[in-house]
Amino acid sequence: MISQERWFAGIDWASQKHQVCLLDAAGKILGERQFAHSGTGLAELCDWLVATSHGQPANIAVAIEVSHGPIVEILLERGFVVNALNPKQLDRFRDRFTVAGAKDDRRDAYVAADALRTDPQCFRTLAPAEPLIVELRAWSRLTDELQHERTRLTNRMRDELWRYYPQALQLTDDFASDWFLALWQLVPTPDKARRLRESSLAQLLKNHHVRRITAADALRLLRQPPLVVAPGTTEAACAHIRSLIGRLALVNRQLRQAQTKLDTLSSQIADAGDDTPGQSNEPRDAAILLSLPGVGRIVLATLLAEAAEPLKSRDYTALRALSGVAPVTRQSGKRTLVVRRLACQRRLRDALYHWARTAAQFDPSMRQRYHALRQRGHSHNRALRTIGDRLLAIACAMLRNATLYDPHHQNGEGPNQPSPLRTRAVIGSPACTAASV
Repeated sequence: MISQERWFAGIDWASQKHQVCLLDAAGKILGERQFAHSGTGLAELCDWLVATSHGQPANIAVAIEVSHGPIVEILLERGFVVNALNPKQLDRFRDRFTVAGAKDDRRDAYVAADALRTDPQCFRTLAPAEPLIVELRAWSRLTDELQHERTRLTNRMRDELWRYYPQALQLTDDFASDWFLALWQLVPTPDKARRLRESSLAQLLKNHHVRRITAADALRLLRQPPLVVAPGTTEAACAHIRSLIGRLALVNRQLRQAQTKLDTLSSQIADAGDDTPGQSNEPRDAAILLSLPGVGRIVLATLLAEAAEPLKSRDYTALRALSGVAPVTRQSGKRTLVVRRLACQRRLRDALYHWARTAAQFDPSMRQRYHALRQRGHSHNRALRTIGDRLLAIACAMLRNATLYDPHHQNGEGPNQPSPLRTRAVIGSPACTAASV
């Protein structure tokens, strides 16, 4: 039975104003008000909740559709119990009050508060993140954004070279690399390539530590018969490429800085001990995750940034759902269909894919499991999802036992320490059947 000393607030957030509705434990509306999105407005929101309920922030549960942002941060800072809900779930709760599809800010705030009052199990309770995790999340997302920008500019550069200079496309697959940008500035056209000395090209390759191709081979490719293009095409393409080179050079520099920062933050998190006063479980978690095959800078940063709460609680079910490896079953009558989960965290899904792909390449047991799945008729992507599911189960077991990964204990053998896979019963039945999904 819900205590009468608790209150429930629903917030329909927006870019400029936030609508708030406050209920008591019996569902009675104590107040409704709108607050501006500003420092003063958010401070007034917190003060209004306390003054209207006459309670303490720890006894006021707040429902909101987002799990991050300034409004969530100030509520957590003031000590409120903040609960996040998926917008699609809130849309289903709205149908309990109106089946005509009516929707407005006041109704949404009331629906969120009442849903938290009656169905708290559908919400996810939020907690303040560690400062290092917050910083790591920002740099991880910035690195991902810079990588996408680099890919976009690289594709545009490839298109321009294809117009008039396809010989240059045979030199490398990475047209945004610093050495290729310097090479194009040295020989921007086939005519310049015919007059270039081999010693000049050899010096450029030496300065950029390029060994995969020699100066003689590069000159032979660049001096192939050129395309016959319309007058002005070469000049227009060169002008476009010059603008792309400036942006690519900036993105490359920023990407290197972001990757260096990720390495620094990951090292700080991994080196910190969980017995240090004020530290949570993330530092030891980072060291354990780094010991797993396939986990590097990008994967570790993404796991800690996007799945900090499930990792802290060792919630295997939440991890496999967030990363998209848990299948979705649709059953109606005699018809049953199991499909891939599309509702997941995109960055976590991509990180788990690359984690599983790298582990299947370099870890013998994962490579053997991958080939066995392929022989059973599974596609490449489905096999990697199964590998990723297996890795999550192993990671959760290792995090529970606070043990590092040891490939010799994959089969449950070894006298020195317990195998991570021996803790299947601790993980639960879903972990035992995860690899067969």
